[in-house]
Amino acid sequence: MATVGGVSQVAGNANSLEMENLARFAVDEHNKKENAMLEFNKVVNVKQQVVAGTIYYITLEAMDGDKMKIYEAKVWEKPWMNFKELQDFKFIGDAPAACTATA
Repeated sequence: MATVGGVSQVAGNANSLEMENLARFAVDEHNKKENAMLEFNKVVNVKQQVVAGTIYYITLEAMDGDKMKIYEAKVWEKPWMNFKELQDFKFIGDAPAACTATA
């Protein structure tokens, strides 16, 4: 259980369907706001902060053209109000070479 107001690691379910859906939402909202063409790849890490709802800090990989890059999205969610808002979306860096290798 998260401490109210404190930021904590989301243990065990960082790659859950719920977190993936929030990450996809963040990429889609960023694309709309910035007229970008990022393509979601995967969730790397998730932290959460319990406020009036929950703020998720989602580190994710997305394709930008032909390069895999790392971004951090800040998503505020109040599920009982069917409310979701992208508050911040920023470039962190290029993904490690191992992440961009094709199988």
